[in-house]
Amino acid sequence: MLKYLLPLGLFVGLVVLLAVGLTLNPREVPSPLIGKPAPRFQLPTLENPNRTIGADIFQGKVTLLNVWASWCVACRQEHPFLVELARQGEVAIIGLNYKDTRQAARNWLANLGNPYEINAFDADGKVAIDWGVYGVPETFIIDPKGIIRYKHIGPITLQDWEQKLAPLIRYLKKKS
Repeated sequence: MLKYLLPLGLFVGLVVLLAVGLTLNPREVPSPLIGKPAPRFQLPTLENPNRTIGADIFQGKVTLLNVWASWCVACRQEHPFLVELARQGEVAIIGLNYKDTRQAARNWLANLGNPYEINAFDADGKVAIDWGVYGVPETFIIDPKGIIRYKHIGPITLQDWEQKLAPLIRYLKKKS
Protein backbone atom coordinates (compact mmCIF):
# COMPACT_ATOMS: atom_id res chain seq x y z
CA MET A 1 0.00 0.00 0.00
CA LEU A 2 2.82 2.41 0.93
CA LYS A 3 4.53 1.83 -2.41
CA TYR A 4 1.40 3.24 -4.16
CA LEU A 5 0.94 6.23 -1.84
CA LEU A 6 4.42 7.62 -2.39
CA PRO A 7 4.08 7.96 -6.21
CA LEU A 8 0.56 9.32 -5.79
CA GLY A 9 1.81 11.89 -3.27
CA LEU A 10 4.63 12.95 -5.61
CA PHE A 11 2.17 13.26 -8.50
CA VAL A 12 -0.23 15.42 -6.47
CA GLY A 13 2.70 17.61 -5.34
CA LEU A 14 3.83 18.16 -8.94
CA VAL A 15 0.28 19.02 -10.02
CA VAL A 16 0.05 21.62 -7.21
CA LEU A 17 3.41 23.16 -8.22
CA LEU A 18 2.34 23.31 -11.87
CA ALA A 19 -0.99 24.92 -10.93
CA VAL A 20 0.77 27.59 -8.84
CA GLY A 21 3.31 28.22 -11.61
CA LEU A 22 0.58 28.76 -14.19
CA THR A 23 -0.91 31.58 -12.10
CA LEU A 24 2.35 33.59 -12.03
CA ASN A 25 3.00 36.50 -14.38
CA PRO A 26 6.21 35.89 -16.39
CA ARG A 27 6.70 39.67 -16.73
CA GLU A 28 7.17 39.99 -12.99
CA VAL A 29 10.47 38.22 -12.53
CA PRO A 30 12.08 39.90 -9.51
CA SER A 31 15.47 41.43 -10.17
CA PRO A 32 18.18 41.29 -7.51
CA LEU A 33 19.56 44.52 -8.99
CA ILE A 34 16.69 46.75 -7.85
CA GLY A 35 18.07 49.28 -5.37
CA LYS A 36 21.68 48.58 -6.37
CA PRO A 37 24.12 50.53 -8.55
CA ALA A 38 23.98 49.82 -12.26
CA PRO A 39 26.57 47.19 -13.19
CA ARG A 40 29.83 48.66 -14.42
CA PHE A 41 30.56 48.14 -18.10
CA GLN A 42 32.56 49.54 -20.97
CA LEU A 43 31.16 48.94 -24.46
CA PRO A 44 31.62 50.45 -27.90
CA THR A 45 28.75 52.52 -29.19
CA LEU A 46 26.62 51.17 -32.00
CA GLU A 47 27.25 54.29 -34.03
CA ASN A 48 31.04 54.39 -33.61
CA PRO A 49 33.06 51.30 -32.62
CA ASN A 50 35.98 53.54 -31.58
CA ARG A 51 33.87 55.36 -28.96
CA THR A 52 33.01 53.63 -25.69
CA ILE A 53 30.44 54.29 -23.01
CA GLY A 54 29.99 52.95 -19.51
CA ALA A 55 27.70 53.10 -16.50
CA ASP A 56 28.77 56.69 -15.80
CA ILE A 57 26.30 57.67 -18.55
CA PHE A 58 23.51 57.21 -15.97
CA GLN A 59 24.86 59.81 -13.55
CA GLY A 60 22.96 63.06 -13.07
CA LYS A 61 19.66 62.23 -14.76
CA VAL A 62 16.82 59.74 -14.68
CA THR A 63 17.45 57.28 -17.50
CA LEU A 64 15.49 54.58 -19.23
CA LEU A 65 17.83 51.82 -20.45
CA ASN A 66 16.19 49.71 -23.15
CA VAL A 67 17.75 46.37 -24.12
CA TRP A 68 16.81 45.58 -27.73
CA ALA A 69 17.81 43.74 -30.90
CA SER A 70 16.95 44.05 -34.58
CA TRP A 71 15.96 40.36 -34.71
CA CYS A 72 13.47 40.77 -31.83
CA VAL A 73 9.79 40.75 -32.87
CA ALA A 74 8.61 42.22 -29.55
CA CYS A 75 11.18 45.03 -29.91
CA ARG A 76 9.59 45.96 -33.23
CA GLN A 77 6.21 46.07 -31.47
CA GLU A 78 7.59 48.37 -28.75
CA HIS A 79 9.69 50.60 -31.00
CA PRO A 80 7.04 53.12 -32.18
CA PHE A 81 6.18 53.81 -28.55
CA LEU A 82 9.86 54.49 -27.74
CA VAL A 83 10.16 56.80 -30.74
CA GLU A 84 7.15 58.80 -29.51
CA LEU A 85 8.52 58.81 -25.96
CA ALA A 86 11.85 60.20 -27.22
CA ARG A 87 10.00 62.87 -29.19
CA GLN A 88 8.24 63.98 -25.99
CA GLY A 89 11.60 64.23 -24.18
CA GLU A 90 10.35 63.25 -20.72
CA VAL A 91 13.22 60.85 -20.04
CA ALA A 92 16.66 60.12 -21.47
CA ILE A 93 16.56 56.82 -23.39
CA ILE A 94 19.76 54.82 -23.72
CA GLY A 95 19.88 51.65 -25.82
CA LEU A 96 21.74 48.43 -25.15
CA ASN A 97 21.83 46.54 -28.45
CA TYR A 98 21.93 42.84 -27.55
CA LYS A 99 23.50 39.96 -29.53
CA ASP A 100 23.05 41.71 -32.84
CA THR A 101 25.18 42.67 -35.80
CA ARG A 102 26.19 46.28 -36.03
CA GLN A 103 24.90 46.69 -39.58
CA ALA A 104 21.52 45.05 -38.91
CA ALA A 105 20.97 47.24 -35.85
CA ARG A 106 21.98 50.41 -37.67
CA ASN A 107 19.71 49.59 -40.62
CA TRP A 108 16.84 48.86 -38.25
CA LEU A 109 17.19 52.27 -36.57
CA ALA A 110 17.57 54.03 -39.94
CA ASN A 111 14.33 52.45 -41.16
CA LEU A 112 12.22 52.65 -37.99
CA GLY A 113 13.60 55.76 -36.27
CA ASN A 114 16.13 56.13 -33.49
CA PRO A 115 14.69 56.94 -30.05
CA TYR A 116 18.04 56.48 -28.28
CA GLU A 117 20.40 59.23 -27.20
CA ILE A 118 23.15 56.64 -27.60
CA ASN A 119 23.40 52.87 -27.99
CA ALA A 120 25.90 50.54 -26.35
CA PHE A 121 26.75 47.60 -28.63
CA ASP A 122 26.79 44.29 -26.71
CA ALA A 123 27.55 41.86 -29.55
CA ASP A 124 28.20 38.82 -27.34
CA GLY A 125 25.59 39.64 -24.67
CA LYS A 126 28.03 39.51 -21.74
CA VAL A 127 27.06 42.94 -20.36
CA ALA A 128 23.36 42.08 -20.63
CA ILE A 129 24.05 38.99 -18.50
CA ASP A 130 25.50 41.27 -15.78
CA TRP A 131 22.22 43.21 -15.91
CA GLY A 132 20.23 39.99 -15.46
CA VAL A 133 18.64 40.18 -18.90
CA TYR A 134 16.59 37.09 -19.73
CA GLY A 135 15.53 38.20 -23.21
CA VAL A 136 14.60 41.26 -25.17
CA PRO A 137 13.10 43.73 -24.82
CA GLU A 138 13.82 44.56 -21.22
CA THR A 139 13.84 48.05 -19.79
CA PHE A 140 15.42 49.49 -16.65
CA ILE A 141 14.82 52.81 -14.91
CA ILE A 142 17.97 54.23 -13.35
CA ASP A 143 17.95 57.19 -10.97
CA PRO A 144 20.38 60.17 -11.17
CA LYS A 145 22.78 58.43 -8.76
CA GLY A 146 23.06 55.40 -11.05
CA ILE A 147 20.81 53.15 -8.92
CA ILE A 148 18.46 50.75 -10.68
CA ARG A 149 14.91 51.45 -9.52
CA TYR A 150 12.77 49.29 -11.81
CA LYS A 151 12.96 46.48 -14.36
CA HIS A 152 10.29 45.90 -16.99
CA ILE A 153 10.27 42.66 -18.98
CA GLY A 154 8.68 42.66 -22.43
CA PRO A 155 7.54 45.49 -24.66
CA ILE A 156 6.44 48.71 -22.97
CA THR A 157 2.81 49.54 -23.65
CA LEU A 158 0.93 52.78 -23.05
CA GLN A 159 -0.68 51.14 -20.01
CA ASP A 160 2.74 50.14 -18.60
CA TRP A 161 3.99 53.68 -19.19
CA GLU A 162 1.02 55.41 -17.57
CA GLN A 163 0.64 53.08 -14.60
CA LYS A 164 4.24 52.21 -13.68
CA LEU A 165 7.08 53.85 -15.56
CA ALA A 166 5.96 57.48 -15.93
CA PRO A 167 4.90 57.89 -12.27
CA LEU A 168 8.23 56.44 -11.10
CA ILE A 169 10.24 58.64 -13.48
CA ARG A 170 8.36 61.77 -12.35
CA TYR A 171 8.89 60.83 -8.70
CA LEU A 172 12.62 60.28 -9.23
CA LYS A 173 12.95 63.60 -11.07
CA LYS A 174 11.22 65.47 -8.23
CA LYS A 175 13.35 63.73 -5.63
CA SER A 176 16.65 64.63 -7.30
